[in-house]
Amino acid sequence: MRQQVLVLYLSTSALDSPVVGWSRYDGTGRTRPTAGDSDEPPYPTGLDALLDGWRLFQASQLLPPRAGHEYDVSFLKHEFLFEKLEETSTG
Repeated sequence: MRQQVLVLYLSTSALDSPVVGWSRYDGTGRTRPTAGDSDEPPYPTGLDALLDGWRLFQASQLLPPRAGHEYDVSFLKHEFLFEKLEETSTG
């Protein structure tokens, strides 16, 4: 059994909000995804990933911005990590 990981960055903290960034990692070795290998996200929303069988195992903590920094842009703060467990011939 091997793990595939999907990281989705959403436009808000709601799982049904649009995906604005993503990464994939394949522990099965069947694919070797890299950053920038697609112009389109693998799913339109985080909810669509759930509906396709991905399991949500971590969501980013919601921290309010400090006063005066409400409109600063520094990182994608609505990060959600999903996994799928896949059978492999090697276990």
